[in-house]
Amino acid sequence: MVFVTGGTGFLGAHLLFHLLEKGERVRALKRNSSNTNSPQSMLNRIEWIEGDILDVYALDKMLEGISVIYHAAAVVSFQPADSREMQNTNIKGTANLVNAALDKKIKKLCHVSTIAAIGRAENDKPINEKTIWKSSKRNSNYAVSKYGAEKEVWRGIEEGLNAIIVNPAIILGPGEINSGTGQMISTVLNGLKFYTPGINGFVDVRDVAKIMIQLMESDITGERFVVSAENLSYKDFFNHISKCLGKSAPRFEAKKWMGEIAWRIEHIKGLITNSKPLITRETAKTANNTYIYSNKKLSETLNFKFIPVAESIKDSCEYFLKIR
Repeated sequence: MVFVTGGTGFLGAHLLFHLLEKGERVRALKRNSSNTNSPQSMLNRIEWIEGDILDVYALDKMLEGISVIYHAAAVVSFQPADSREMQNTNIKGTANLVNAALDKKIKKLCHVSTIAAIGRAENDKPINEKTIWKSSKRNSNYAVSKYGAEKEVWRGIEEGLNAIIVNPAIILGPGEINSGTGQMISTVLNGLKFYTPGINGFVDVRDVAKIMIQLMESDITGERFVVSAENLSYKDFFNHISKCLGKSAPRFEAKKWMGEIAWRIEHIKGLITNSKPLITRETAKTANNTYIYSNKKLSETLNFKFIPVAESIKDSCEYFLKIR
């Protein structure tokens, strides 16, 4: 039986779909506050269990009869106020799961990390699995927490756990409305005027789910993989969205100083209205940086053909317009 954490999330929902499509028996963890937005026909085929990876004693029971684990649960935030929760859930929660997996002699674990947990290359050179992590102000609190989570998985591997780590780029695809891709589409629909000069990696959620399953079904263990289809400038990214929506593309490049002002204004507004700011210091920095990722290792290992980013954006826009 397969155990999945984070099954109510964007990637987790797609992963559950592909696992069920392959005929797997699935037990999925959900928090009391989580909503399962998947089709009812799919939900009925999953053994849902309420709990938390921070509950060590509950984890022991959750893993009864489990052979493999897909760990996709994490707190994702670029809000400074969420830093402690990310450290707790992402690092301590992963440590708990690794310990439980070792205790239960789980056959294999797949840990979902992020490209943000990989080191930053010098002079905008391609970043790959061997790029060394360095402490830096450029690392977000989220990245630091996911790097810490990875260290727990590597510790488990040293102690005998069969595990693989995937580091997805910015995940696109149908299924998101109020966050991630959906939020970016909504921004363009409302008339986005500015784009930032940064570059980043992007990948389709359906590809990430398929890659996770393929790696878990292989004999590969003790490895990490960058999962990125293409590197794209934010200008080109928003141009693709604008084209799909029939809207005007953003025309003006937002200078770095504009981002510095914007996040400060959002911070003050958040304090006054008691709401989370749309732009933070971390997101402003990321949007102006250039990150080039190499998918050579994964492409050669699995001979995998990625969905083009333009197609991912098109499918995302069509889903958004249909559901909203």
